Amino acid sequence: MGLLDRFRSMSYYSPMTQVVLVGFVCFLCPGMFNALNGMGGGGQVDRTTGNNANTALYCTFIVFGVLGGAIVNLCGVRWTIFGSGLTYALYSSSYIYLNHTGNGAFTIAAGAILGIGAGILWAAQGMIMVSYPREEEKGRYIAVFWIIFNMGGMLGGILPFAINYHSTKDSLSDGVYIAFVILECIGASLGLALAPPAKVVREDGSSVVLVKYTSAGKEAVEILKLFMNPMMLALIPMCFASNFFYSYQFGPINGSIFNIRTRGFNNIFYWGAQMVGAYALSFLLDNQRMTRRTRGMIALAIVGVFFNVVWGGTLKLQLQYTHGPLSGGIPTDYPGGLIDFLESKRAAGPIILYTLHGVGDALFQNLAYWIIGSLTNDGQKLSRYAGFYKGIQSLGATIAWQLDAQGVSYLNQLIGNWVLLVISMVPMLYVVATLKDHSEESVPAAITEDLKPTASYYDEKAKV
Repeated sequence: MGLLDRFRSMSYYSPMTQVVLVGFVCFLCPGMFNALNGMGGGGQVDRTTGNNANTALYCTFIVFGVLGGAIVNLCGVRWTIFGSGLTYALYSSSYIYLNHTGNGAFTIAAGAILGIGAGILWAAQGMIMVSYPREEEKGRYIAVFWIIFNMGGMLGGILPFAINYHSTKDSLSDGVYIAFVILECIGASLGLALAPPAKVVREDGSSVVLVKYTSAGKEAVEILKLFMNPMMLALIPMCFASNFFYSYQFGPINGSIFNIRTRGFNNIFYWGAQMVGAYALSFLLDNQRMTRRTRGMIALAIVGVFFNVVWGGTLKLQLQYTHGPLSGGIPTDYPGGLIDFLESKRAAGPIILYTLHGVGDALFQNLAYWIIGSLTNDGQKLSRYAGFYKGIQSLGATIAWQLDAQGVSYLNQLIGNWVLLVISMVPMLYVVATLKDHSEESVPAAITEDLKPTASYYDEKAKV
């Protein structure tokens, strides 16, 4: 059966259909956000407001990333994803206000609100992506999601590239931001099309196993237990480093040495390369001829070698300049000025290097999700694990965006990123070495006096 035939034969209630749906939600919401961020400073000449908005975003993301799993378990996936998706539209619309007033307060406040929505959305997405498939399919499901999700980044690169093709300005026009808002509202609405988890059935006829009853008190206790879980504690460096590099890649690289249309052009390849990286790694992660531990070890070795080669090349590029365009009309000190993609001799090397950073991001994050998904098959645990991952990830991102906002030298930012990634792989190696070929299975909880049906229970029972 070919790939297209397989998709045509999928039932609405199949895990793959649900992963594809949540993939398109993230295609249109976080995907557009990534495209906007990838322009450097949200597409503005002065990155200060964008950096401060990202700091506010990740500050609230830290809290609601960790709490997100509990909120999803209590309220269900559909309405939490719908409401969270709308916060992306609010954030993009704030840049229209910034374009006309020059006042960044609304954008920074919208960033803080987005952090709340993003924390909840990614907890729901993580639970669906790694708890719905069978154990031997998790790598493929993660790759399918990652490919669809990063199509959003590609589309978000095409829009500013096309709209600003003949523009001489160094900031995005209102038309680009309006297009992003419309797409993000559509993405939020797709969240309502998701099936209740209790109705999702795998190909072998088994149901997605989810505990039907929980309470706020139980969720609070389980969240606290995350900070005493040896595996979660060991993965903190991985979580912390997993988005730390975005501020450097989008600002000191893409936002500093390329003109506005070429930044959009670059992001087409950056996010497209993520699709390739995710798809290629899935073949290794789901290879049943090797033990789960062996697959993890090989994948970690590939990621380690790849990152060191790419960051070594980045160091060579970084030694050629110290800053990008500054307010007041001060140009970049990159040799020859800002690069345009039509200058093939100047553009080829830096664009290829930036694209390889996209591959590295996909390899690292797909491996991270696979490791987390290998720890358990319990849907409620995985929603908390995914929330923990995104919360600690946001702590790292908060610090990274402020380093750029506070004017830390590009070279020091590069060194910090490189060192963090190398350090994170040591405890990742420990966790991978402890993986078993089969994760624990969840057991539905019995109804007790202190565990009453919650919103997620009624969500599961609702008719679609």
